[in-house]
Amino acid sequence: MKTRPASPGEASDPPAPAVGLPPPAERGATVIPDRVVARIAAQAARTAQRRRAAGPPDRGRPAAPGASAVVRTGSVRLHVAMDLPYPTDIARVCERIQRDVAERVAELTGLRVSEVTLTVRRLLTAVEAGQGRVR
Repeated sequence: MKTRPASPGEASDPPAPAVGLPPPAERGATVIPDRVVARIAAQAARTAQRRRAAGPPDRGRPAAPGASAVVRTGSVRLHVAMDLPYPTDIARVCERIQRDVAERVAELTGLRVSEVTLTVRRLLTAVEAGQGRVR
């Protein structure tokens, strides 16, 4: 289909309203699956872990954080599991990571984060980070 530009004296017609469609506000809602929100939370936790709980360079890298999410009517509950370096102020670091994850998930999804539960899988010491599992 080819169109021609409007002449200077010609007014262009406004687009015709969609016939038979309900107003945009009544058409539905965007639904973000739980697994997508969980992946966003895991990435946010990884970023927060690097920023808030970075260990000395000789300790190696902790395992990537894992996350799960339950989305219900515009809000989300998150569970994050991660490793932390030892020694560290666990309570303070966990609180900051929870806040960082909640803010980032809310920013990217538009959902209200009602709860972030953080589980520390293990504390990494300098010896553990440099070695594999000892039997």
